[in-house]
Amino acid sequence: MRRRSTPQAWALRCRIILACAEGASNKDVAARLGSTPHAVGRWRSRFVQYRIAGLGDMPRPGGPRTVTDEQVAAVVTKTLESTPANATHWSTRAMAKEMGLSQSSVSRIWRAFGLQPHRAEAFKLSTDPAARQQGRPSDRVRQRDLPAPQ
Repeated sequence: MRRRSTPQAWALRCRIILACAEGASNKDVAARLGSTPHAVGRWRSRFVQYRIAGLGDMPRPGGPRTVTDEQVAAVVTKTLESTPANATHWSTRAMAKEMGLSQSSVSRIWRAFGLQPHRAEAFKLSTDPAARQQGRPSDRVRQRDLPAPQ
């Protein structure tokens, strides 16, 4: 089943209220609009109590955010632009200690932004002298494609 977008949800709620204003029962309105009697009753009672504002989404349970947008930006910036003094990359625990956040918060931030500091993104040169002498494959291609010096 396709998820309803906000405008469609608002339209259905408004149709429910208009049908209820005609004097139809919850069961009749639900059958006519393809909803459930429980949903029709919920929107009817919210409209009676809060009027048009009751048709919007009400606050959901859960505590307020404790990590600010500035803290999130600081974690992302520090992850991308620096490394810890005694390691090659940041761990969630080291970053959490550095930024004064919990390890879970840092983990959630990294997951939300797709950050994986433990994965190397840059090309690393081999420590094998023979491999370094040959150069990278792209260097060999470039040298071959260049015209000969005169």
